[in-house]
This record gives sequence, structure tokens and C-alpha cells, in this order.
Amino acid sequence: MKGPALLLRSAAVLKGLIVPLVGVSVFLILWQMAAPRIDTSLGKFPGPVEVWSQARNLVDEHNQERAKAAAFYERQEERNQALLAEDANAEIKRREYTGKDTFFDQIWTSLYTAMTGFLLASVIAIPFGILIGLSSGVYAAVNPLIQVFKPVSPLAWLPLVTMVVSAVYVSQEPMFAKSFLNSMFTVLLCSLWPTLINTAVGVVSVSNDLNNVSKVLRLSWLTHVRRIVLPSAIPMVFTGLRLSLGTAWMVLIAAEMLAQNPGLGKFVWDEFQNGSSNSLGRIMVAVLVIGSIGFVLDRSMLTLQKLVSWDKSAVLR
Repeated sequence: MKGPALLLRSAAVLKGLIVPLVGVSVFLILWQMAAPRIDTSLGKFPGPVEVWSQARNLVDEHNQERAKAAAFYERQEERNQALLAEDANAEIKRREYTGKDTFFDQIWTSLYTAMTGFLLASVIAIPFGILIGLSSGVYAAVNPLIQVFKPVSPLAWLPLVTMVVSAVYVSQEPMFAKSFLNSMFTVLLCSLWPTLINTAVGVVSVSNDLNNVSKVLRLSWLTHVRRIVLPSAIPMVFTGLRLSLGTAWMVLIAAEMLAQNPGLGKFVWDEFQNGSSNSLGRIMVAVLVIGSIGFVLDRSMLTLQKLVSWDKSAVLR
């Protein structure tokens, strides 16, 4: 690589790697300078160094909890083996470890809940959005409902969802915890609309030329959707999916905080209520993790969009 090509390559590296690092470094320096000047009821606001220290503490707590769980299962297995040695027909019991959830357990719980609600919302929103986009009659019928329910806050949905789940989901051996269903349905109700609306807009925006080609070829309704509508609407569908995914992640944290359901939202609220000198640092760790996961989810959806998009020359960000 020589000459102009090398210069272009260097400029691309500078823009893609070094510039973001400079931005992050400046942010960390300003944060470290400003933090000691902010007094709260729990002490000084934590700077990056304190937050890093608390992040390492959370990792240590996770490892210690896993060690306790491993020791518990080892003792249980030894006890059962001893019982079987005395009596081959002895009834042995295996119990699950019931230690407290660690920070990483809370991350997994939140991710699982958010992705379940988001996927269910997408399964509903994409076909329904296509139907709305193709039929002006259906659009006229449901548009008032969309406009009414779209701006409703998760804080308003959550009490209703909680009451309905408690009334409907009654089982002696429930497959899912009610706390999971409450959070998941709240996420579903709030993340449904961006995908629904953007899918409908994408379908409506299919060019008349393509629609005329479909008519000339006398494509069936299903083939028209598969060959003409979906490829044309994919950019808007993914715009909606990315907005819905971000909404799902934000809504979940709020729902977990309000309902005290397991997850990162509950972790933040518990630390706030705890009021120890380390709480602010641990909350900041959670804030950074929440933001980082949201960023990774968005980049993952963008990568998926690039893979399935027919227009490889389109600039996607």
C-alpha cells in the first residue's frame, strides 16, 4: 500500500479509532476533575477510579458467590453419595442453591427479559405493520388506537400488567415467575410501536413502479409481500427495530426499579436504598453497564441490518 491509498487508510484509522479514544479520554478527565467537587448525602460523587474499584468489587462478589454455590453442590453430592452407600434405595434430594443474585446474575436477568419482550413485540409489530401499510382501511381503523397507546409511559402500563398477570396467570407449578412476566409484558407494550409504525411507513413508501410491476406480473398477495414489499421496506423495518430495542432496554430498567423485579433496575434501586459510602460507585457501574449493553445491542442490530439488506452500498449508521 503506497501513496494516496496509505494516506486514506491512515485517515480512516485516525477517524475510527483515535478520535473516539480522545473523546473518551477527555470525558474521563473532566469526570475525574468534577467528581470531588460534588458533595452528596452519601459522600463525594465517585470518579472513574472509584467506579473502577467498585466494578472489581462486584466481580469479586460474583466469584465468591459462585464458589459458595460450588461448595454447596459438592456438599450435597457428598451427602447423597454417603446415603446411597448406606442404603442403595435411599431417597436422595437435590436442591438448587438459593444464594443472593450477583450483579452479573442481574445483568443476565435483564437481558433475557428485555430480549424476550422485544422479540415478541417484533413478531407482532412486523406482520401487523405490513398489513397496515398495505390496507388503508386497516390503517384508518387502528391508527387512533396506535396514537392513543403509543405515548403511554411504562410506569402507567406496569400496574395494569401486574394486576392482569396476577389475575390470569394462576398455576400451582408456574413455568415463569410473575415478576418476569410483568417486566416482559411491560417491555412488549412499550417497544411495540416504533417497529409497527416504521414498518407501515416502509410499506407505504414502496415505489409505484414496483407496485405496477407486481400488478403486471399478477403476483399473489403473499408473493407481492415477499418479493416487492419486504425488500423495499427493510431499511424502515430495521429503523423501527433499532428504536424498539433501545426502548425495550430503557423501559425494562424503569419497570424493574418500580416493581422491584429482579434485574439491573432492582440492583440500582437497592443500592440507592442501601445508602452506603460505596453505593454511588456501584450505581455508576450499573449505569455504565446499562449504557454499554444498549450500545452493543444497537450495533448488533445494525450488523444484522447490513447482512440482510439488499442494498450493500447504502450508508448505515
